[in-house]
Amino acid sequence: MAGREEGKEAEIERLPMDLLANIFVMLTSFTDLAQASSVCRKWKQAVKQSLGRRESLSFAGWQMDDDSIARLLHHAYGLKELDISRSRWGCQVTDDGLYKISLANCVSKLTSISLWGVTGITDSGVVQLMSKAISLQHLNIGATFITDESLLAIAESCPCLKTIVLWSCRHVSENGLLVLVSKCRKLQSINVWGTRVPVDCFFALLAIRPALQIKPG
Repeated sequence: MAGREEGKEAEIERLPMDLLANIFVMLTSFTDLAQASSVCRKWKQAVKQSLGRRESLSFAGWQMDDDSIARLLHHAYGLKELDISRSRWGCQVTDDGLYKISLANCVSKLTSISLWGVTGITDSGVVQLMSKAISLQHLNIGATFITDESLLAIAESCPCLKTIVLWSCRHVSENGLLVLVSKCRKLQSINVWGTRVPVDCFFALLAIRPALQIKPG
């Protein structure tokens, strides 16, 4: 019996690292990845390699904290899309987490970020993250408490921005939106549903960028 078990372990050990990594790329459950990582040293290394091959990661709906997300992103150097939206039982990310995320090598390559509903973040963390997200094209930061300070940082650091969701961001103002639209020359769509900006602001935005698609509240 012991011989059989040893034989099975030997079969597992013979799987090439590259093949293991490709298998782990298909896992969407972080619980499964964590369990695979604890099997043996080889599998742990394969999990790390699989993270490096992912172009998209979503933490939406998972109970993740600042340190957990930062550790995973440290290995996801090829990442292009990052979703840390909050659901009922989802991510509990804070400004400290955004700061740690901003230090990951992949951040400068990210083209899409969703922070929808992450109420534990403020301008401080968003400004830090946006300062490194120089390739960003799509941003969903709706249902957060950001102010014009975040919009100014986005305008300064994200020249490639094409779409932004500011759904129910009630602390942004007309001034912040005007700067954003003026500086982000590739901006195509902006969702301002639930904000408190006056209707006249929309006409001012269209005067700057006539083809801009505005989803008003």
